[in-house]
Amino acid sequence: MDFLIVILFFVASAVITFIYKKMAVNYNILAIKNHRTLHSLPTPRGGGIVFSMLSILAFGLVWWNRQLTEGLLLALVVGGFIATLFGFIDDVKNISAKIKLIIQLMLACWLVYCLYYGGLLVFGLMPPYIIIPIALFFIVWMMNAYNFMDGIDGMAASGAIFVSLALALALFLTEGPIEIIAIFILIASTVAGFILFNWPPATIFMGDAGSLFLGYMFGSLLLFTVLNDNISIWTWLTVFGYFFADTTLTQIMRVILVKQWYLAHRSHAYQNLARITGSHSKVTISVVIYNLLWVLPLTLWSTFQPEMGIVAAFLSIIPALVVAFIYGPKLSSS
Repeated sequence: MDFLIVILFFVASAVITFIYKKMAVNYNILAIKNHRTLHSLPTPRGGGIVFSMLSILAFGLVWWNRQLTEGLLLALVVGGFIATLFGFIDDVKNISAKIKLIIQLMLACWLVYCLYYGGLLVFGLMPPYIIIPIALFFIVWMMNAYNFMDGIDGMAASGAIFVSLALALALFLTEGPIEIIAIFILIASTVAGFILFNWPPATIFMGDAGSLFLGYMFGSLLLFTVLNDNISIWTWLTVFGYFFADTTLTQIMRVILVKQWYLAHRSHAYQNLARITGSHSKVTISVVIYNLLWVLPLTLWSTFQPEMGIVAAFLSIIPALVVAFIYGPKLSSS
């Protein structure tokens, strides 16, 4: 039955995404070509609302089966819904960067509140006044980082599927919490239905409705699993090796090279490589191969040998940092 539920959500995501594509065209919810985009034709956007809302429904089923605490349910369902809603509004109306940052901070505060008062936020050796600001920073950064990586066809969606399944496998092999394994698998299932239409050449984009939701979800699960000693921070850094390297180094280099570094841009290494090769698919497939052949073994290594976690994270991130340095803002700061 569990397998059938996963398949059901995959099929539902694919079917509803197909329907949404038609509706987005009819209601003119389109990404139009401009100096920051890499597509040539108007393309439906906001498609992430489909897998986001289906994921939220799936989390409710996990809770219904008494496998999810109320604190984590509120953090994921209410926070995920708000992230999806405001992300979709941004796809339609284009919310200002200042308002988006305020919303992200509110979402981060909501997550910390739910986990803290739900007894799920474990502080360990560090006091709350240190842990909470760090937690807020990580959550906001995850939301932004995921938005940064949604710049070419299939990149953000394939990354979400890889991260979710890799961490689900790591938890399964170490007999981790069944509810967190279920959440990761259900996220992968719903995004997999969407990627059928988002794979290069994409006929729909997830938009902020998807990227903000995914960033919030992974930020939430990072905070929960790290503070409850289910997954180490080094394993998270390892599995997100390419994403963390590209987004972090790109922002640092833009601060150095570009006067208005905070404006939207298309100078990430993967975007420049897509222009150089003239192909989104070559770049996306290359990152998928990198993740499967290099990052996945390192992720499992850091899981089974926690004392080597920092080494695994280092090995996962360094090659991506080199690529980001060579092909990132130094090559094109636009």
